[in-house]
Amino acid sequence: MILMAVPKKHLKDLHQLFASIRTVEEAKLLLQDILTPAELEAIAERWQLIQALASGKPQRQIAHDLKLSISKITRGSRMLQYGGGGFGHFLKKLGKMKK
Repeated sequence: MILMAVPKKHLKDLHQLFASIRTVEEAKLLLQDILTPAELEAIAERWQLIQALASGKPQRQIAHDLKLSISKITRGSRMLQYGGGGFGHFLKKLGKMKK
């Protein structure tokens, strides 16, 4: 993963912040304050896309259902396949992987 010149301590602090979330309500409170409405929408959209890909749904069907471009679907597919493993980890943890 390529990160801009963000000090490691800043990233560690951010990771600790997210690790401290214990409830859905806490997650909602933090995300509403830390992200703009557009960023929150984009992240929510990305998670829906990743879940649809993991369920085995065809890319064109996902594009139609979520009203997204095929390029966004392809980008999400690449992240799911070749990313750092975070999506796969949380899909399994939340029971959202295709059987």
